[in-house]
Amino acid sequence: MLLITHFMSILRYYFPIQKLRSFLIEKKLYGLDYLFATLFGAITPFCSCSSIPLFIGFLEARIPLGVTFAFMITSPLINEVAIALFFGIFGLKITLMYFVAGISIGMIGGWILGKLKMERYVEDFVWKVQAQKQNNRKEKKSFKKIFPKLSREAFDIIKKVAWYLIGGIALGAFIHGYIPENFFEMYLEHAGFWGVPLATILAVPMYANASAVIPIIESLVSKGVPIGTALAFMMAIVGLSLPEALILKKVLKWQLLATFFAVVTFGIILIGYLFNWMI
Repeated sequence: MLLITHFMSILRYYFPIQKLRSFLIEKKLYGLDYLFATLFGAITPFCSCSSIPLFIGFLEARIPLGVTFAFMITSPLINEVAIALFFGIFGLKITLMYFVAGISIGMIGGWILGKLKMERYVEDFVWKVQAQKQNNRKEKKSFKKIFPKLSREAFDIIKKVAWYLIGGIALGAFIHGYIPENFFEMYLEHAGFWGVPLATILAVPMYANASAVIPIIESLVSKGVPIGTALAFMMAIVGLSLPEALILKKVLKWQLLATFFAVVTFGIILIGYLFNWMI
């Protein structure tokens, strides 16, 4: 996280993000901005908590909130390692369906959150950081001169979310260490119609990246759990984790945080039922 915050501080300083923001706002891209954000999320190999520094960086650069959320939703769901594992275990057809499902949740979820105009529910310090940068930045300085200041900005972000980050990791470690391995299989095998929402709810306290969860999905499917139910379980682990919520709480007010989780939860449940119906 420290490396990513430094990278984003440097990127914001040298990259013409204001031009990018103007392009995204002024041009009528007819949804392509959301598609670009989800594809960028798919090629960034981050879990949900690692994506948060990039998420903060986009907000500080005043990238539209909906586009930023499209990245945030997709980034933990899809990456090249997860795609390779999915292909090796489930074959091409299901892998393509999984990829399209992840991109769709990101695009539609981001679009909905953008249309709700909830920028006022982003914590004030995010906007203040950007305002200070605009006031102080008149001409570009050499990397050697500016790096100490950029590093301080990165550490400032870390300090603001550090306790939430530690708490989230501790919670994830406790769950991994003390919940029995067959706990979820026991409930999901015989859940029937309610398996998809149950899988989504059971997954929220957990935390892992997609690559780590896919072998668990194979185990669930081999024991008779429908693939849509198993996929909803995986997507909820990587996209709706409680540790992620604890960290995001420092950046987003509860109204926006709750709306974000509600939109993604609905999308995951819908995808789960769709997979169960199609396969």
